[in-house]
Amino acid sequence: MTTYSQGKAPPRALALLPLIVFLAIFLGSGIYHTLIGTEFAFYQVKAPVAALPAIILAVVLYRGKLNAGIEEFFKGASHPNLILMFMVFMLAGAFASVSSAIGSVDATVQFGLSIIPPEFVLPMLFFISAFIATAMGTSMGTIAACAPIAFGFTQVTDINPALAIGAVVGGAMFGDNLSMISDTTIAATRSQNVELRDKFRVNVWIAVPAALLTICGYMLLKFNAQNVAYTAYNFWLILPYLAVFILAFTRLHVLAVLSLGIIISGLAGLIVQADFDVLKLNNAIFDGFVGMFEVALLSMFLGGISAIMQKEGGLEWLIQRIYSLTRWFKVGKQRAGEIGICFLVVFSNFFVANNTVAIILSGDMAREVAKEYGVDPKRAAALLDIFSCVVQGLIPFGAQLLLACSIAKLSPVELIGSVYYCWVLAVIAVLSIIFRYPRLKQA
Repeated sequence: MTTYSQGKAPPRALALLPLIVFLAIFLGSGIYHTLIGTEFAFYQVKAPVAALPAIILAVVLYRGKLNAGIEEFFKGASHPNLILMFMVFMLAGAFASVSSAIGSVDATVQFGLSIIPPEFVLPMLFFISAFIATAMGTSMGTIAACAPIAFGFTQVTDINPALAIGAVVGGAMFGDNLSMISDTTIAATRSQNVELRDKFRVNVWIAVPAALLTICGYMLLKFNAQNVAYTAYNFWLILPYLAVFILAFTRLHVLAVLSLGIIISGLAGLIVQADFDVLKLNNAIFDGFVGMFEVALLSMFLGGISAIMQKEGGLEWLIQRIYSLTRWFKVGKQRAGEIGICFLVVFSNFFVANNTVAIILSGDMAREVAKEYGVDPKRAAALLDIFSCVVQGLIPFGAQLLLACSIAKLSPVELIGSVYYCWVLAVIAVLSIIFRYPRLKQA
């Protein structure tokens, strides 16, 4: 999923083939089983197994000794950023599992139903996720905290699970895009040599209208309220989620937030629930680990594949091709440059499945495009961040959708169409290029 090799090989398209093979097997199988009416079509071929042929092909295509190719794969699969992602997956699974086992999710949902009309559930989920992600600077921690609650709402209402989880993912991507402490924001501003606040001023005029339109869209959706009557709940069981929400604003590391959430959930269960003991706490934590193992393993596999693709010049080839295409656009010099920047980060993100790494990979070339085509660096930074978040929130093999779907037991492909915010953000961003919005004052 991420790539971190220092050496560079001559660009070549063949290096991209392993990821294409993985997508052909995983998505192809899901589409085929959907067409023939198989239930749970996208679960027929497990994603980590579909990645194995791609791994073998990547190592075989490596221009060097076989052992060197294997070592390159392990470098990508074991980079600290991927280990961090692995730990987020594990702890998120444990927190969700323990919270569910003690009844915390149910209590939080019943509390929400007692104060929120049914028509406001989806806007509320989006708003809370956006608020937390902006404070935490990470979409992963936000999804880990909010997705179980969103899924719980779908169990007591007729809200489609994909819509509820899509609202959480959309809100998380909104916050990740705008947060001053988000790694995507930092990568975009550093790559274009602009200040955080300057990029924010451009970004906010595109992201906020998209968020408002998304919230309005959610409010227009109608749901059957006949099953929405709430039942009695123990307020103390809401404490784990309340604690996680509060801790999110303390600037604690996401792993610390999730770990404290697990501890608080365990203590709440031991104190409040008579039939919950240390052994059940142990089993709940382990069940959470098991539930996240598939997605965590896939992330590491894709990280190794992506490392070889970058080492072999596949991503460099892709970026160069997109850069050359900017000369063909007949839409005005600045618009052509902005379209080129968008394509650079979109395709980079698609092939590395990590929005921060995609910005880093395409940042230097984007800066060249911005300079050649007269694009304001502040706009270039905003567009890099916006379109990387759009793609990251929609690709079915990205960490955000994999995490959300693991919690809600959905197929990532099912979820794509329900992440409304990312689709709306893409449309607003394209319109901003067409109509040159917002207008920037010349320094």
